Amino acid sequence: MQYYDRAETLSRQELNALQTVRLKSAMQRAARSPFYAAKFKQAGVTPRDIASPADIARLPLTVKAELRDNYPYGLLAVPREAMVRMHVSSGTTGTPTAIMHTQNDLNWWASLMARCMFMAGVRPHDVFQNLSGYGLFTGGLGIHYGAERLGCLTIPAGTGNSQRQIKIIRDFGTTALHIIPSYALHLGQVIASAGIDAKELTPRIALIGAEPHSEETRRRIEEMWALKAYNSYGLSEMNGPGVAFECLEQNGMHLWEDAYLAEILDPDTLEPVPDGVSGELVLTTLCREGMPVIRYRTRDITHFVAGECPCGRVHRRIGRITGRTDDMLIIKGVNIYPMQIEEVLMGMPEVGGNYQIVLESEGSIDQIKVKVEVKQEYFVEDMRALTGLQKKITAKLRDELLLTPRVELVEHKSLPQSDGKAKRVLDLREKSE
Repeated sequence: MQYYDRAETLSRQELNALQTVRLKSAMQRAARSPFYAAKFKQAGVTPRDIASPADIARLPLTVKAELRDNYPYGLLAVPREAMVRMHVSSGTTGTPTAIMHTQNDLNWWASLMARCMFMAGVRPHDVFQNLSGYGLFTGGLGIHYGAERLGCLTIPAGTGNSQRQIKIIRDFGTTALHIIPSYALHLGQVIASAGIDAKELTPRIALIGAEPHSEETRRRIEEMWALKAYNSYGLSEMNGPGVAFECLEQNGMHLWEDAYLAEILDPDTLEPVPDGVSGELVLTTLCREGMPVIRYRTRDITHFVAGECPCGRVHRRIGRITGRTDDMLIIKGVNIYPMQIEEVLMGMPEVGGNYQIVLESEGSIDQIKVKVEVKQEYFVEDMRALTGLQKKITAKLRDELLLTPRVELVEHKSLPQSDGKAKRVLDLREKSE
């Protein structure tokens, strides 16, 4: 088994000892920021009270609203002049969360990202095409610098312009991609429509992430492109990409415990949950110099994967993100996560790569409608066939959701396609009042 650096091979005892040292340092740094100095004082704790990771529950949680309230400089633990880069969260409404980095922070981030890529099979000889947005979004530059640190020929292709993406793949012999899952499906369809067999193209690895996706979506991408697709996890508050990544086993994402202290809590009681039980991921930066973040509620729902990984790394694994505590839909008293709908749809061969969940109101009753793109070969003029498919999809969704949604079949490529994160939920309930 090959490893990128020594940290991957640390034993559990070594990791625990390293986390203790780094958590103490992180507490000292955080206390220098105006925000955490006040927050720790209000909670009645000091950095000296935290002797080991077991004491983490004594610290107050941090939420996104607090980062927004202290925008732009309230969380800095060093002078602003020491910061060399700023990113913001990908939210589109209200005040964003601004995350700033020192040069040491950027160096550490690039090393973590290179470690992730190496773990997924990317090597210095690879031609790496980054189909991610650059600029304030962390996915572009975060992965770009990791790929260069690893030694890849790195192509900053950016998002969209599918014909150009295909040309770059063919001209330069791209062997590894970073791509959002929904765009991977879309680009695969564009390639097929152009009469190109994606299986004859050169990519052998795809790094996918930035939006929740199901196992069925991953398998569909792998089959469409004839490559291996590795799930990843990151968020701007923790740097961006590079927090956790799948190894070659594709059975949970190793979360780098030398860089982050992870907890999974019941979102209602805020108590830790056992391995295998889903809860909200809470993260603490252990090495960030300029802007440490302590016990951040990510709102992402996942679980710790029990047992040892055959790859030999003991860094704990988290399961794929199944949703967010703030994206749960409550329809007719039933709790629904959009990921449940995707898992059903992507497991059906007749369904294309795009769908949309529409929320509407009829009087005082909320309704859910699912618009489903049907592959061209299945969208036929035979109404009996389409009606049968509609009933089949409705039944499968009813079994999963425990309520019956309205299912509308639409033609291939008729739903809006985003070059960035897919916008799966369209809420028209207020407009219907």
